[in-house]
Order: sequence, then C-alpha cells, then structure tokens
Amino acid sequence: MEQNEKQLSFKDALDRNLRGWKIIWNYQPKLMIAFLLQAVFDGLGPYVTIYLSALIVDELAGERSPERLTFLVIVCLLASAAVLIGRGALGRWAQAESDCFYHLEEKIYMDKATSMEFARIDSQKTYDVYSQMKQNRQWMLYGLYRDVWHLPQLLKSLLQIMGGIGLSVTLFLKKVPTDHMLSFLNSPLAAVVCLGLMLLIAVLSPFLSNLSEGYWVRYAPMAKLGNRVFSVFFFTAQEGKRCADMRMYRQNQNVIEPLMDSCDSFLPGSAIAKWSKGRKGLFAGLSKAVSAVMTGVVYLFVCLKAWAGAFGVGMVTQYVGAITRLFAGVADFLEACGNLRANASFLDTTFEYLDLPNEMYQGSLTTEKRSDRNYQVEFRDVSFKYPGSETWALRHVNMKFQVGSRLAVVGQNGSGKTTFIKLLCRLYDPTEGEILLNGIDIRKYRYEDYIQIFSVVFQDFQLFALPLGENVAGSRHYDRDAVSDCLQKAGFGERLTHMEKGLDTYLYKDLDKEGVEISGGEAQKVAIARALYKNAPFLILDEPTAALDPIAEAEIYGKFNEIASDRTTVYISHRLSSCRFCDEIAVFDQGAVVQEGSHEELLQDADGKYYELWHAQAQYYTEEAVRVLLG
Repeated sequence: MEQNEKQLSFKDALDRNLRGWKIIWNYQPKLMIAFLLQAVFDGLGPYVTIYLSALIVDELAGERSPERLTFLVIVCLLASAAVLIGRGALGRWAQAESDCFYHLEEKIYMDKATSMEFARIDSQKTYDVYSQMKQNRQWMLYGLYRDVWHLPQLLKSLLQIMGGIGLSVTLFLKKVPTDHMLSFLNSPLAAVVCLGLMLLIAVLSPFLSNLSEGYWVRYAPMAKLGNRVFSVFFFTAQEGKRCADMRMYRQNQNVIEPLMDSCDSFLPGSAIAKWSKGRKGLFAGLSKAVSAVMTGVVYLFVCLKAWAGAFGVGMVTQYVGAITRLFAGVADFLEACGNLRANASFLDTTFEYLDLPNEMYQGSLTTEKRSDRNYQVEFRDVSFKYPGSETWALRHVNMKFQVGSRLAVVGQNGSGKTTFIKLLCRLYDPTEGEILLNGIDIRKYRYEDYIQIFSVVFQDFQLFALPLGENVAGSRHYDRDAVSDCLQKAGFGERLTHMEKGLDTYLYKDLDKEGVEISGGEAQKVAIARALYKNAPFLILDEPTAALDPIAEAEIYGKFNEIASDRTTVYISHRLSSCRFCDEIAVFDQGAVVQEGSHEELLQDADGKYYELWHAQAQYYTEEAVRVLLG
C-alpha cells in the first residue's frame, strides 16, 4: 500500500484515529488520563497567568493600592507555581506512560499473534502485513505510536481555543470613544475584517506546515526500503552469529558496503534531503513566518484600540496574550488534524493486521482426559495444500496409530514429514479428508484441549533467555524435582550439576550478565526435557538428535523406552539407523506414504524407497568409518 497515494476524508481519518485511541485506552488507560490532565494544564494554565498579570498591570496603572497589589501578586505567584508544578508533574507522568507504550505496542501485536491460528500466522501474507506495519513504525513512528503523540496535541489545542475565546471575546465589545479618529474600529465590519484576517493567517500557517509534513509521508516507501536494507545489513556486524562468515568471506567489503553506497535513502543526496532544501523547507519556513505575521496583526489591532481609549493598558496584556494563544491553538488544531489524516492511512496497515480473521473452527467437544492414555488417531484419506500453493504437500494419506507404539517417520527433504506432524497437531486443517481422535473428527474438539495431548520437539524449537527451570516447565511456577528428572532423562543432568544456580541459571546473557551460553546439542536436550515435563499422551520428536554428538545420541536412544514410557511416540529422522528401535516405520515420498512396516520388513523389499535410503546411508557411514580408521 502506497500511503502517499491514498487520500482519506477527515471523517474517515478521524474514525481510524478514534479506533486507535480506543485500543490504547483498553491497554493503557492511565496514558489517556495523563494526556487529558496534561492537556488541561498546558491548554488553560497559561491563561491564569495572563489574566492575573493583566489585573496587576491595571492596578499599577490605576489606583496602585498596596493591599490589592500585594494580594494580586501573591495570588499570581501561587497560581503560577501551581500551574508550573502541575504541568511538570503531569508532563513527567505522561512521558513515563508514553515511554511504556512504546513497548506495550509490541504486546498488542503479540496478543494478536498468539490468538491467531498457526496457518494464518505462518502465511506469507501475514508476514508481509506485519513487516510493513513495523516498517511504518520504524519510519517516523507512523501507526499506533504516532496516534499517541497526536492526542495530547489535539486536546491541548481545543482547550487553548476555548480559553482564548473566553479571555478575548470582550475585545470586540469594547468601544472606542465616538469622537476619536479611530472610532471606525467600533464598526462590526472592522471587527469582522480584523477577525477574518487573523483567522486566515491562523489557517494558512498550519496549511503550510501540513504541506511540509506531507513530504515525510510521500517519502515513506523509499524510507522503508532504506530501513529494510539498514536493518538487514548495516547492523549485521553486531550479530555474533554472522561475524565469522563476514570475516572469512569479506562480506562487509564485497556485499554490504556496495549495497550501502547504492541505497541513499538517508544520505545528503537523497530525495528527502533535496526536498528539505527546496519545497519542504520553504513551506516549513513560510509557516513560521506567517505565524509571526499573525502575532504582529494581533498587536496592531489591540494596541490601536487601547491607544484610542477603548480599554486600559492592563487589558492590552490580557488581549494580546489571549488572542495570540487563541490563534496559536487554532493553528495547532489544524496541524493536528492534518497529522491525524496523514497517520490514518498508516493505521490502515495496523488494522489490517489486527483484523486478520481466525477462520479455524475451534470445536466444542472436550478432549477426554484418560488415565490409561488410550487415544487412537487415524488419518483417513488426508490431502493437504499450503495456502496459495497449487502443489499437494500430502496426498491420500491413510494411517492409524497404535496406542503406546513407537512410530518412525522417514523420507527425503520435502517428502511431507513435517507437514504430517503439523496436521496431526492441528496447526493446519486438512484440505481433503479427515483426522480422527477416538473415532471423532479432531475439528470437533475444543482446540485448546486437543493440543494439550501433544508434546512436541520441533526441528526449529526455541528457548528463551529465562532460567533453565522456567524454560523446561514453560511457567514461572513449577515442580523442581520433576524438571530435574526430565533434564536427567534428556541427558542434561551432568551439565546441570555444573551450574552454580541450578535450575535458576539464566540461559544466554540477554537478561542476565551471568547467564550461560549453551551449545546446540545442549539446547536440544533442554527442548526434549520440556516435552517430557508436559507429560502429554503423544510425544513427537522432529529430528531430536540432529545437533547431538554420537555419544549423546546413543545415550538418548539407550534411554528411549524410559523417555517415551507409555506415550504414543512419533519420531522423525533422516538417520535411518536411529529408527530401528521403533515398532513401525512410515516412509514418505513426494507427499505420500509409500511404505509401512518394521525395519526388518522394509529392508526385505529391495525395490522399496526404504531399502534405497538405508543403503545410501550405510555406504556413507562405511566410508566415514574407513576415513576415521585411517586417521
């Protein structure tokens, strides 16, 4: 979506911003309250000083009563102090809440992500919308965060206009003596002309300012491209995982620096720099100049009426201050409206993400919690295509799981193994066919209940920069003995004994400088322990030993029956030698199950896919063994 080409009416823009403020209120009402109170003090507070100062000047120019002057000065000082203290305190509060919202905004998006079905969040379209939304924020903070900025500006300007009208309306009612040469200022026409001129100037200033601001919006597509390039490449040197490759292949000189040179989004020669030196800068300068002209017009009109005898010198202070702030409020209000309109098109992207539907049927049946773990799963003529793809990832899969059995799923890359697991866990629903749990279509079960019967170690599992125990339990409160037992079974026991803080040891150093870095193999053991701690009836292991050394792998296999216990276990692996302990092996090829049986049975079919894969790996292992023996 090209934001600079999309024009919205003010009503449509206001509707979008109102929705944004409602979202902000639901997540952080204190921020909205702080802004409202801050707007009251910022918008109306200065008028207190203006009014009281006018009374003091009038008294000095009139009777000069010491008692009244003392009283007015004390009241003015106390009121000014109260306003300053209030503005300062509320400003700090509003700033603190605003800073918190910068991070809270991430929670809004995280809540949406965690509530979406996996198929939706795993799609390229969702990623594209999310990426565009993040780029809008990175460029000039457009979206929800900028919506936060505009609210206090709008509230303050409205209150500033109301206060200015209250203190300046009598300016046009005060009469110049009829015998004075400036008595024509009493004419309604003179008041209308003067007021119209002030209003024209007040409108022209924010109009020019909005024209200047519009160049930031127009530049958004180019800026977002620059931000993507900088995010991906410019900060690459700070990422430890990439530093070795950069140095070995001189990628910084041969790839990154030439790319940086060709992307001039933020360099002196960029379009935004040229605009700033040209029309954008001209409009911004004219806006300030027009604002200064308006101040001069106000002074001229007020001083002429005062000189003609319409009112005293004290009222000059009041009227000049009030009208100046009044029309500054008008200018700020119109500028805020322009900013709201500019930001509204970016909010469309935010709402497009937040409005992504959850089309997966959630079901209503409660999954039976059986103490005997007697769950039976059947794939009945299941076929599946990924959204937007014309290729079948799985085709006509028929399979039954024997309760308590050990099923190995093997096949080449892209044969459909991981897709099979995603369907089993109902991360996706079949395109055709059905999956049954105890004879009932799994779509009829309550989704949150159904996924609780599975413990999965995914190939791309993730651990968090949190204490070890919390990583295993997935909770801040957990059974420490059970967590230790699961780590022991997963082969992490020895490393645990060397951790001074035990289960309270932070993994990685993101949140704790004393956190420990663990290897890929150790992380895999923690992931296995996490699956065991959940203690679900189904245990699914997707390449669970890929990062383990041969000794650790043999240890896991030796304990496999103890680890699996009475669970029904599905084991995915490229290493066919590791599947021999399984009761049954399902061989996938091009999205279909082409063979099923035990290791011995499958090896008897010399024309089968399993025989081909087994002997290809056996030959490799033999050659590797020879190389090791020959040193």
